[in-house]
Order: sequence, then structure tokens, then C-alpha cells
Amino acid sequence: MFKKGSKINSIVFGLCPKCQSESMYVKRNPYFGKLFKMHRQCSVCGTKYKMEPSFFYGAMYVSYALGVALSIAVFLISKMVFKHELLQSFFAIIGALVLLMPILNRLSRNIWINMFISFDAKASGPQSD
Repeated sequence: MFKKGSKINSIVFGLCPKCQSESMYVKRNPYFGKLFKMHRQCSVCGTKYKMEPSFFYGAMYVSYALGVALSIAVFLISKMVFKHELLQSFFAIIGALVLLMPILNRLSRNIWINMFISFDAKASGPQSD
């Protein structure tokens, strides 16, 4: 499922979409350090992550979709499993969105860049299975 060369591998782990050999982010953990601090380019294949100014503005749409999906999931779990009232469900949604915001933002950036750059086995060097 997370084999090198699959989009899901690059999206979940935040790896370079072209070679999948290096993290795109300076700090791998989004909770510690700067959330959006990325390397300028991949040191293995040379892919530039910011292809044009404001490239990652499009990731806001992906982030919105992920946030809506998370909100619906939290609401359904809150109402059906825990039998919470509407106000309690609302607070559960807000809490989940605030706690998972760094992960959602990075995930949306990873999805966005993977929509434009595909894996290239030649750029990654020898494959390891």
C-alpha cells in the first residue's frame, strides 16, 4: 500500500512526489517547528516544490474539503456513538479541527503537489522494496 512510487506514499509521508526519497518539509513533525517550512527543492532529484509564486494557495481548497470530511465524521461519531447533543457535537468538531489543523494543512499541501508532479523511477535512483 505504501510502496515507493505510489501517490499515497508521497501524500501520507510528505515525500518528494518525483523521487520519494526525501521529506519535502524541514521538520517532519508538523506540531513542532514551523508548519509550512519546506525545502526549496529536493536534494536527490532537484524538483522545485514551489513551482510558481502562490502555488500552494490551491491547497486551501483541498484543506477545506478535508476539514468538511473530518467535521462530518466527527459529527456522526459524536451523535451516533456517544449520543451527544448538538452543542456537544459542535464543540467536538471544533476541538478536532483545531487539534488536527497542522496535519490537515500538510496533508492538503501533499495532495495538491501530487496532483501536478508524478513519480519518476529514473529520478529516484535504485528502487528498494
